[in-house]
Amino acid sequence: MKQLRDTVWQRRGTSWLWDAEALAQVCSASEVWSLRQFIQANGHWPEDLPSNDSNTLVVAGMDGCLDLLLPSDAESWLGAEMKDAILSFQESYDGQAALVFWLPSGAGRISINSATDAVSWRCAHPHAHENLDFGRVLWGEAREYPQEILLREGAKPAGLFHLRIT
Repeated sequence: MKQLRDTVWQRRGTSWLWDAEALAQVCSASEVWSLRQFIQANGHWPEDLPSNDSNTLVVAGMDGCLDLLLPSDAESWLGAEMKDAILSFQESYDGQAALVFWLPSGAGRISINSATDAVSWRCAHPHAHENLDFGRVLWGEAREYPQEILLREGAKPAGLFHLRIT
């Protein structure tokens, strides 16, 4: 998978972050939206975004929702409700804003198959033996586009970045 050492993820595209230092680069805790706020705003996005000089919206809670749903329901929810909201966000800002999902447990839950670059999400107990095909559901296997976010040379990935979901 390609690696990104640029800060474009802070201003454009969709990212899934699990590194607290990376999160602090784009927002303060009071600026983070709940997943409920994000879903309710679908189609009615604010003119000014709350973070990073109005360039970024940070959303928390996706991981909790995924954990509460059965894997088949979680995959359906990601592919319908979440993807629809992400696409609406992108369209509303014409790709000129960043959408960041804060996934504090993401480092241990998101896995990338090094041979295929397929991205999956490990489900929570009692379904921890199952994975959601995160990449296929959210970005339709456009594997050449997701990139690992690195804050500095040699650092562990802080998250994943995708410039434009289609």
